[in-house]
Amino acid sequence: MSDLKFSVIGESASATKFIGKTRQFTLVVDEPEALGGTDDDANPVEYILAGFAGCINVVGQLVAKELGFKINNLKIEVSGELNPNRFLGSSNNERAGFKFIEINLIPETNASIETLTKWLQIVEERCPVRDNLYNKTPVKIAVEKEYNVSQN
Repeated sequence: MSDLKFSVIGESASATKFIGKTRQFTLVVDEPEALGGTDDDANPVEYILAGFAGCINVVGQLVAKELGFKINNLKIEVSGELNPNRFLGSSNNERAGFKFIEINLIPETNASIETLTKWLQIVEERCPVRDNLYNKTPVKIAVEKEYNVSQN
């Protein structure tokens, strides 16, 4: 299979709210009231955690099928801790991103612990979101200025 490209295009709806489109879906990103938002939706770092959990779910189900066992239910708990000082511009002492992310998988299955250990290793190796969080990914950020050309 060749490379797949995913994209989100959107606009700022306020100082804390972004509304994006991806395929036929609308994504709303906001901040909690404590960070100046209206708390209309999840914030950017919560979307990262949700994306990680969603990716683990997809890969976990796929790998379970490949290994020949069924997951009846998969509970996923994911959390991360960050210090907001750099984001808020009050300090440069700590990084802006998560200090750590913890993910706990609780599968309802008849698979043995040995099978689940192998399953987890494969899931970790194949999850694209984990790969992006764990390894450096080249990121290019550009700015374009819109301008009007007046006609005489």
